[in-house]
Amino acid sequence: MRARGAHVTDIVVLVVAADDAVMPQTIEAINHAKAAKVPLIVAINKVDKPDANPQKVRTDLLQHEIVVEALSGDVQDVEVSAKTGKGLDNLLEAIALQAEILELTANPNRAAAAAVIEAKLDVGRGPVATVLVQSGTLKKGDIFVVGEQWGKVRALINDKGETVTEAGPSVPVEVLGLNGTPQAGDVLNVVETEAQAREIADYREKAAKDKRAAAGAATTLEQLMAKAKADQSVSELPVIVKGDVQGSTEAIIQALEKVGNDEVRVRVLHYGVGAITDSDVGLAEASGAPIIGFNVRANATARSSASQKGVEIRYYSIIYDLIDDIKQAASGLLKNEVREHFIGYAKILEVFRITGVGNVAGCLVTEGVARRSAGVRLLRDNVVIHEGTLKTLKRFKDEVKEVQSGQECGMAFERYEDVRAGDIIEIFEREEVKRTL
Repeated sequence: MRARGAHVTDIVVLVVAADDAVMPQTIEAINHAKAAKVPLIVAINKVDKPDANPQKVRTDLLQHEIVVEALSGDVQDVEVSAKTGKGLDNLLEAIALQAEILELTANPNRAAAAAVIEAKLDVGRGPVATVLVQSGTLKKGDIFVVGEQWGKVRALINDKGETVTEAGPSVPVEVLGLNGTPQAGDVLNVVETEAQAREIADYREKAAKDKRAAAGAATTLEQLMAKAKADQSVSELPVIVKGDVQGSTEAIIQALEKVGNDEVRVRVLHYGVGAITDSDVGLAEASGAPIIGFNVRANATARSSASQKGVEIRYYSIIYDLIDDIKQAASGLLKNEVREHFIGYAKILEVFRITGVGNVAGCLVTEGVARRSAGVRLLRDNVVIHEGTLKTLKRFKDEVKEVQSGQECGMAFERYEDVRAGDIIEIFEREEVKRTL
């Protein structure tokens, strides 16, 4: 989402809090701005707080190759306070100066081109796209194509929630009148006729379908067999994701696809924008998957059918919480790791043949302790020749639970007779440890 924002903007204002300096999100934003080759202006916020340290922000930014003017660099920095309004005029001046240096201009007298920042399905208004006009002027009644969708501008709503008749370059507006929800990042272009718009949208949809089909078909039978074989050994956690807007849903899908390893992975069966519906519940029941709602809720029919069918619906409003929960659920599919602890060693001194029992090894416990309940391995010349459990552990004529180091005892293996004097018995216990991703 940040990457998309960096690509459609001309100047990035990097807001850093003066009381807690550079955070992981700040570093991410810096990287996106660099990747998009967009100039930065640093706004050091919260300077009204008693523990504010703007100088620390400036020095911390040096680690990320951002040298502000105060440290003889070329990046403008402005100290501001959103609470008191201090320095905001200076920030606007800095933006105007940067725009002048970059000679940022756009032609308002042409057919509009705009970038889709976000898209959602609104219950009352239908598909709504938030766009940033980059050139030309977008007017009410314009016919446009955006990705695989098309439409006619039914209404334009500005950032204050007011209806406007047109939007010029660098104006963000919500556009109503689409025939479907576009992808965030698509480009909106105004065209002359409805027929033209429909033709372009249909062509793009067909091209996208063909591309998907080609990607699926470009595999040989051997590759398919190999994939099926590999998939058998991987446990999958299926999920269905519904979000409020296209951008956050996309971010969630990408994050979920990264969860997992060679043994476990998350599989997103279906995702969409808008409320959780009956059809989502039907799919969840058929596939045994939970439904994850991000800033959306299930409608009344979906709620009742979910409780009837025993489908789990989980609601989230923070992406990090969602990812953590899915990681925990996926960790539950990992096989427990088995750890061994060696608790003792014994040396076979002599072997006795006892009727009804078989071969019994007369042993000396050389190290640790021998336990009746533990696992045992028989080593001959340091090679494991048998692994199993004990049938008997005797001290003199009594059956005992354990024998300490330095004591002699008699051992007989469960269903194994080939024991010889000089063999070493390794005694170990196993514990299962839960693994996490």
